[in-house]
Amino acid sequence: MRILIVGSGGREHALAWKLRQSPLVKDIFIAPGNGGTALEGTNVPISDGDLPALVRFALDEKIDLVVPGPELPLVLGIKDAMVAAGVPCFGPDAYGAQLEGSKAFAKEVMRAAGVPTAAFGVFDNADAARAYIRQNGAPVVVKADGLAAGKGVVVARTVDEALEAVDDMMVRRAFGDAGDRVVVESALAGEEASFLCLCDGETVLPLPSAQDHKAVFDNDQGPNTGGMGAYSPAPVLPESRYGEMIDLVIRPVLRELIKRGHPFTGVLYAGLMMTAEGPMVLEFNTRFGDPECQPLLMRLDGDLAAIMVAGAQGRLHETTLPLKRETALGVVMAAKGYPGNYAKGMTISGIEDAEALGPVKVFQAGTEQRDGASVSRGGRVLCVTALGDTLADAQALAYKAVAKVRMDNAHYRSDIGAKGLKRGA
Repeated sequence: MRILIVGSGGREHALAWKLRQSPLVKDIFIAPGNGGTALEGTNVPISDGDLPALVRFALDEKIDLVVPGPELPLVLGIKDAMVAAGVPCFGPDAYGAQLEGSKAFAKEVMRAAGVPTAAFGVFDNADAARAYIRQNGAPVVVKADGLAAGKGVVVARTVDEALEAVDDMMVRRAFGDAGDRVVVESALAGEEASFLCLCDGETVLPLPSAQDHKAVFDNDQGPNTGGMGAYSPAPVLPESRYGEMIDLVIRPVLRELIKRGHPFTGVLYAGLMMTAEGPMVLEFNTRFGDPECQPLLMRLDGDLAAIMVAGAQGRLHETTLPLKRETALGVVMAAKGYPGNYAKGMTISGIEDAEALGPVKVFQAGTEQRDGASVSRGGRVLCVTALGDTLADAQALAYKAVAKVRMDNAHYRSDIGAKGLKRGA
């Protein structure tokens, strides 16, 4: 097989690393890729949003499977474009990708499907959003409707904070067109969990639970980022409850989309809040999370290429997801200042030393190869991921590996996995 992975993050490095292990795979191309993906396959200088160029490349190189990593190409319709050209693609069509591309669309689908979620209002007028906030009070969550790289969400503890978030998104346009419309919803109390499933329209194969860490600083302080670390499994969502989650939040959405003529194929990722009243969906993503993908693929014991081909062909019922029993934990090493302004061009060393410690893989995100060296070029630079018999073991090994990596102005959280340890994992 010849596979084209679309994207440039740590998730795409993890996908390339795992897909390369398949005996079915001959060649892997990554567009545009990063310094880590260059070690697993061939980087191609095509933007993840340039669908015509991606389709041309897929046809010219006789690609057998396209694997979109990030949300942008999915929302733009890469599945539709590839299928029209006769190229298999593991991901949802543009209609299904709206579950992530539009917070308002996702809420409307959840309401139609009977999926539990927070009470909400949708507004394309700032004055109306402000009136809703003043009427309902705080705490509330204000979300930019469109794509904002995981950062267009503000948990406002006061009315003033919520009003400021509306002004930031809708008036000052901090997230561009993504903030033309906002969703304002009730703030939910509880602990978050990530629940990802592979789908082919009807069949659902659950991946193990995971927990992401969005805030930039320890103890969930500071602004939201694209994710500062993750681990799997998450004790807040044990394996004994996976079937319940599928029936509660995954199958109803699949049935609703079938009813609308758009069966969902790909990764359906439910961001859950485990509240005292039961699980509630915070949001849906339509692809692997980053950094959840890294620990999840560390635990996958099967042939990812074969699984994805089966999914693209509607044959997931013929396959399984064999998993390692160990816990996996990943710590994101970012550039100091992220998600605000940060330095670039920092030389990275010590990756081989980190990986020599044991079952450790350093997945690269915001990196490039320059004169034979790894150099930073983004905010989230690496995800240092380790396996351990227990969560404590995985956490200890991951941080031991982090200490081996050398990069000026590095920043990382020191408490990835702490919530799971408090639950006695």
